[in-house]
Amino acid sequence: MHTTRTLLPLIALGLLASGNALAAKDDLKAFPPAKDGYERVVIRLPEVSNPELYRVQLIPGKVVKADCNTRSLRAKLSEVTVQGWGYTYWTVGQIQPGPSTLMACPEAASDKFVPVYNEQLIRYNAKLPLVVYIPKGSELHYKVWTAPEAAQTAKAE
Repeated sequence: MHTTRTLLPLIALGLLASGNALAAKDDLKAFPPAKDGYERVVIRLPEVSNPELYRVQLIPGKVVKADCNTRSLRAKLSEVTVQGWGYTYWTVGQIQPGPSTLMACPEAASDKFVPVYNEQLIRYNAKLPLVVYIPKGSELHYKVWTAPEAAQTAKAE
């Protein structure tokens, strides 16, 4: 009897964990498969208290040979709504060369992640995956930004 009491919570915990893994796969069925030349990447955000104080910044880019010059890449980032579901996903267009400084560099070029410039912040939502389609051969980095709970008061001048 004692072992049954010990095993039941463990079995329940195992079923819950496997159910969460299945739910994680099921939450992607609303999203289309990646088109040719693209891959689907998924960000699963952790639960936080006061999610309205958080935003996510998507930073697509590529690892390229780069020297000391400051570089950036260009690509169009688009928000798309899944018809019939109301969910959104993001697409990153083809990544193109962007502006660069032209300094003489003493060191040789090395592999560096060069980002696509993007200041847009997305609403934080831990209940749904953040789905992004990126060109194959590129990477998606992201930052989570947070704001203080108390807002500042502006003064008239």
